[in-house]
Amino acid sequence: MSAIISTQQYLCYFNQTPESYDPTAPVQQCAGPRSDVQGGITASMAGGSFLGALASGPLADRLGRKTSIQVGAVIWCIGSILVCASQNIAMLIVGRVINGISVGICSAQVPVYITEIAPPTKRGRLVGAQQWAITWGILIMYYISYACSFIGQHAHPPSPAAFRVPWGLQMIPAIFLFFALFLLPESPRWLAKKDRWEEAESVIALVHAKGDSTHPFVVRELQEIKDFCDFERQNADVTYLDLVRPNMLYRTHIAIFTQFWSQLTGMNVIMYYVTYVFAMAGLSGNAGLIASSINYVINVCMTIPALLLVDRIGRRPALVGGAISLMIWWYVTAGVLATYGHAAPPGGLNHVAAESWVISGAPSKAVIAASYLIVASFAPTWGPVSWTYPPELFPLRLRAKGVSVSTAACWAMNFALGYFTPPAFVNIAWKTYLVFGVFCTAMAIHSFLCFPETAGKPLEEIEEMFAVGTPAWKTRGGYSSGRLMEMGQLDTEAKVDVTHQEGQRPQPPKE
Repeated sequence: MSAIISTQQYLCYFNQTPESYDPTAPVQQCAGPRSDVQGGITASMAGGSFLGALASGPLADRLGRKTSIQVGAVIWCIGSILVCASQNIAMLIVGRVINGISVGICSAQVPVYITEIAPPTKRGRLVGAQQWAITWGILIMYYISYACSFIGQHAHPPSPAAFRVPWGLQMIPAIFLFFALFLLPESPRWLAKKDRWEEAESVIALVHAKGDSTHPFVVRELQEIKDFCDFERQNADVTYLDLVRPNMLYRTHIAIFTQFWSQLTGMNVIMYYVTYVFAMAGLSGNAGLIASSINYVINVCMTIPALLLVDRIGRRPALVGGAISLMIWWYVTAGVLATYGHAAPPGGLNHVAAESWVISGAPSKAVIAASYLIVASFAPTWGPVSWTYPPELFPLRLRAKGVSVSTAACWAMNFALGYFTPPAFVNIAWKTYLVFGVFCTAMAIHSFLCFPETAGKPLEEIEEMFAVGTPAWKTRGGYSSGRLMEMGQLDTEAKVDVTHQEGQRPQPPKE
């Protein structure tokens, strides 16, 4: 969306200020949708995602994690067809809402699927790899959209193919995902929950022990899953209300606020509306689009450290450290804009009201650099960890529903920010940055005080950690090397990921 909303093809096709369009002008300068309407267009996908995330819990419990993701892929194609064929703003919003339902289902259940199938010592790395794949998707679609922005650029009127082509091409990954999932196994924990024990055993053996069902880890993992399934059958009637019962409320609060805060970092403001930000800093047209694309390259590159370190350093350092770093860059940007900038002419720059502030010279370069640093701070911290963390918090019987609620919270806040940001740029200009600085200050304090460490712990053992009630700042990742050796999971590859619960690092076994 960010590579499209500033192009004249898009602005003229969905223009709500007819007087701003002059068919005789050599270069078109349409105003496009009003700022509140553009916020609604952008936010409509997040609104659909909220609905999809809530529906994903019952769907995944009934059909399985893998099948629910396939359902999401089919829904995505339906929404993309409507978006691609949009004749007006209403049709575009309906298509994006349907797209959002797909995003809600998949964003809730893909982390659950990976979490339930991954080894404890590599769980964060694998969910982080999913986030890395998402950053690649964002980057690729941005450059496809940028390339398509040249289609019909100087036609009268500008050709809508510039945005229809990328909106149509986005169906291709969903089609691939749908068919490729037939080659992957179902979650062993979901299979066990449905009493399909032979299939569950074969999946665990395939994924963790190269098909050896007698491997110590396979035997122990299967036994722990059986013990939990027996316990959960004694508490068989599971509803969303269980998430707010006294023994689960703390975890639900953490999961929801993890996703709330990940949105309130302001990262998606940069992602959705970076072309507005850079236009206010003096970059517009092709120069602005190319400069904006650097954000997406940084997003891809800076997610790599998370893949390497998220299981080693843990969840808490990433969340607290990321929030502090983001806080600094938001405050710096607000300060520079307030000190060296000034209000744009009435109607905004380039006839876009959201481009409401002007800054130039060296301070404008500082604003651009700070935007890059915001992305660089988010990508290795809140980006992957906000998706890794919630599935680790809930027991099997509530995992799908718990993650669906936390993901719905993510998309509810995404909707609010998508809708809020263009009018915020119009009405409070540089103070928008100050708002996100305050949010990051609050999330740093909250995550330090309330978010316990879960890195490296088996999902079943996390239950014990919550039962003991250790204060969040005293928790440590991993479980004892003795237990890992018993399970056959402590080897030279895994040793860097393992810590004692008391915080001491075990020595690797001799070869």
